Amino acid sequence: METVKEHNIDLSFSEPSIAEFKEIIKDIATNPNVTALKERIQHNNNSRYYHCLCVSYYTYYICKKMKLDYVSAARGAMLHDFYYYDWRDKKVEGQKKFHAFRHPSIALKNALDIFELNDKEKDIIKKHMWPLTIKLPSYRESYIVTLVDKYCATIEFFRSSKRS
Repeated sequence: METVKEHNIDLSFSEPSIAEFKEIIKDIATNPNVTALKERIQHNNNSRYYHCLCVSYYTYYICKKMKLDYVSAARGAMLHDFYYYDWRDKKVEGQKKFHAFRHPSIALKNALDIFELNDKEKDIIKKHMWPLTIKLPSYRESYIVTLVDKYCATIEFFRSSKRS
């Protein structure tokens, strides 16, 4: 039976559950700096917090089913867009143009200022925009977050387009 020492959570196989997921991300999801993301728009009318929560849950579910490190994956995914600025702000030169390349480093710095992260969680945050981040993700969980992030962003975009 394998455990993750940093989080003291058992990784032996069992079915995904909402209660387990909530427990894994509880310290992140309830942190005031993270909950402040509820006030930031990510894709159309969805908050950045909601986006991160969706990416985190789907990542948790997939990694758990694949018997991967779903704890680190869910935690890293919850912090993958942990920045406060509005990337659409046209008043800031280059904000929108360079956002995709620079926000992973900003999110990682913000996360490290508050949370203790393992190497996998750091890699997930830093490389979630691959292939734009050029360096390949180091873990299978990082690739999963990358794909889930793009999936959730696409769903959010088309869901709000239907409302228009």
